[in-house]
Amino acid sequence: MATTEPTIPTPERLAAGATVHVGSETAREWWRDAVIYQVYPRSFADGNGDGIGDIPGITARLDHLQTLGVDAVWLSPFYRSPQNDAGYDVADYRDVDPLFGTLADFDAMLAGAHARGMRVVVDLVPNHTSDQHVWFQAALASAPGSPERARYIFRDGRGPGGDEPPNNWQSIFGGPAWTRLEASSTADGDAYDEPSPQWYLHLFDSTQPDLDWNHPEVRTEFTDVLRFWLDKGVDGFRVDVAHGLVKADGLPDWHGHVSMVDGGTSDEADPGAPEDGSTGAGNQGPMFDQDGVHEIYRTWHDVLAEYDGDRCLVAEAWVEPLSRLARYVRPDEMHQAFNFSFLTTGWDAAALRRVVAASYEANDEVGAPTTWVLSNHDVVRHVTRLGLPDVGVRPNGVFATDPQPDEELGLRRGRAATLLMLGLPGSAYLYQGEELGLPEHTTMPNDVRQDPAHFRTEGAEAGRDGCRVPLPWAADAEGFGFGPSGEPWLPQPDSYARYAADVQYGVEGSTFELYRAALATRRAEGLGHGSLTWLAAFEDSADVVAFRNGDVVVLANLGTAPVALPDGATALLASGPVDGELPADTTVWLRA
Repeated sequence: MATTEPTIPTPERLAAGATVHVGSETAREWWRDAVIYQVYPRSFADGNGDGIGDIPGITARLDHLQTLGVDAVWLSPFYRSPQNDAGYDVADYRDVDPLFGTLADFDAMLAGAHARGMRVVVDLVPNHTSDQHVWFQAALASAPGSPERARYIFRDGRGPGGDEPPNNWQSIFGGPAWTRLEASSTADGDAYDEPSPQWYLHLFDSTQPDLDWNHPEVRTEFTDVLRFWLDKGVDGFRVDVAHGLVKADGLPDWHGHVSMVDGGTSDEADPGAPEDGSTGAGNQGPMFDQDGVHEIYRTWHDVLAEYDGDRCLVAEAWVEPLSRLARYVRPDEMHQAFNFSFLTTGWDAAALRRVVAASYEANDEVGAPTTWVLSNHDVVRHVTRLGLPDVGVRPNGVFATDPQPDEELGLRRGRAATLLMLGLPGSAYLYQGEELGLPEHTTMPNDVRQDPAHFRTEGAEAGRDGCRVPLPWAADAEGFGFGPSGEPWLPQPDSYARYAADVQYGVEGSTFELYRAALATRRAEGLGHGSLTWLAAFEDSADVVAFRNGDVVVLANLGTAPVALPDGATALLASGPVDGELPADTTVWLRA
């Protein structure tokens, strides 16, 4: 995917010396400037030696996160699940899967995080359930038109005998978004031998049927789920596929394209495509970004407001332009939305300046923080993306047979990108392992892959396994210290030895120590709730992103030649060696 404009800011937002964002000293809820660390439980730390990460493993490593200096932890799903999509196929929203532990283990982890001054955000998956959820099993045992089927999106097929899907939608994981039931049912649940005329919708895997959010019982169920975890003391929810809950009336055909690579893009002519330079990612088509989702989030906002502690809702919404994404974080809806426009921007100074300016323009309009992110469990790690031969391409995984990234270049750019991001006002998300400089596993054998996106595309996409490889904690230990015994559920490359946590702790210049110092300085200088002004002195430097945030100047050199630093400048922190000039692919924080 070539990098294109996510939106176009007004010209004055890009002018040299322009103040792009003004910080607030009054609106200081914790989530406005928090640095939040994503834990992918399967791959963080294994407490019982079965090769799969678990909640006791997380609890045992909380000191690592406290030392790093994050404000909160976000946990990907740990609920009861058949694990067809690594837990994003939920069978029971109110229990912990035995693979990860028990509710008592969760309570202990939550208490441990809170005792260390860290909040905990948990994942919520409201677009779909597992096909093993009691509701869907009841739907399969019921007749067409039954109340049980009304909770999901069942439709009769088109054509003679209902042999064709109800519409032409495609799954984000590849293949059709509809699966036909194998047999019809009578009113008492007895099956006929002939195929059923009914199909069910699944925007993801066939084991993840979409819920019908027009059904009041679905809405009531999820407000109850919110209260279950809020009563336990969680501090917020990251909402999976937040832009997908409501579908357009009539489920009309659509001739665009959806993909895990970019969250959904319109590659074909689409009369609804935006004309403002956006990529159209994620909001093109009748299955995404429908106005009805906002009523749901206003209701959820009211539920969270019943609890003290500034509980928060975080939108995973692949929506552009940014003005539409900002609708999710209006004052009576959600509190944060991941800035995927920033994540998908290539290593280009002008493009980064535009997306930063446009992000503040959109979010300031609704009084919301901008929430920055570079990596997560669904995308190629940013140190690997930035080391690929074409940094304007963001693949869905990397095969061993693909052009391989330049590991040294990627790490240098990745560290620079992180320091740039952490210098921006707003909130920021870190993905587990990035504080170690951990790269993608790009030489993984195909026969060990587990991502359904790899299989539903018949191997055309590598999938997301490469960014989900278990973390290395100890360079010389079996499995790099991921657990007490057993092989990790995905293989770790030998290169992970040099990224292990134990060889970075206390080592000057290590990536872990860079992250730790950046978070400490960010907090001490108040950068998260600061203001941003472009530096006029660098207006002629096309390859430099330069801005002032409070008493700190942030300079990032994305070019190929060194750039002179201001006379008398004092470096607070740098992503690489700096001596009188700023080398290529390096970011520095200076005392203004």
